[in-house]
Amino acid sequence: MSSYRKFAYVYDELMEDMPYPDWLRFARQAWEKYGMPKSVVELGCGTGSITIPLVNSGFEVTGIDLSADMLSIARRKMEKTPQGSRLFREGSIRWVQQDMRAWELPEPVDAVISFCDCISYLLEEADIVATFRQTYNGLKEKGIFVFDVHHPNTIIRYDEEQPFVWDDKSVSYIWTCDLDAPRCEIEHHLSIFAKEEDSDLYRRFEEVHVQRGYDPKWMKSELLKAGFRDVQTYADFEWVEADDEAQRLFFVAVK
Repeated sequence: MSSYRKFAYVYDELMEDMPYPDWLRFARQAWEKYGMPKSVVELGCGTGSITIPLVNSGFEVTGIDLSADMLSIARRKMEKTPQGSRLFREGSIRWVQQDMRAWELPEPVDAVISFCDCISYLLEEADIVATFRQTYNGLKEKGIFVFDVHHPNTIIRYDEEQPFVWDDKSVSYIWTCDLDAPRCEIEHHLSIFAKEEDSDLYRRFEEVHVQRGYDPKWMKSELLKAGFRDVQTYADFEWVEADDEAQRLFFVAVK
């Protein structure tokens, strides 16, 4: 895995239509069902589009990401919110640059979340296993781990439906994919054209992002092996049992 580098600075504009409110709603519904947390870790927090609303709602949140650039943008976004500086001083938010496979905090937390298919970026089974074990260790007893991944069929569908094109005044991209079918692994190639500030010039840069789909039954089995006692799988932001028609799988695991 590599950090996002240049992509971090156009990430929010490209992702502005992502269903962040739905992720927040699903997390809250899970917590209402299993116990409302005080302390929350977000793995793969990116630029803080989920982290910051949680902080502003009163949770004590730690945003963890591998990318220093993403965290830098998240900090600036937090500081621009009306209560951002005060919440930072009070310790309601902290940003930590760590690998989710080996994340660690001084004290256990009540809940861990990871959304926007961050865990789909883990490319080896050993990476998944390590992340599950670290997360189990980082949770308090009865703590809850909620995350989403692409269904393997979604990985295949990306390859079938490519190429993808986005054209906007300030940023555009051409997105193609290469599928490794035996591994259910897809390599996304993005040629991004970003408009320079106070200029009519556009700078082109290339990004490669690789994701992998895993058998949902295997993932559930590995969560149980890590020590989680109750593991459920749901589909597409809804509290319905996931099947092969699901595009995005939601796992809810209780320690």
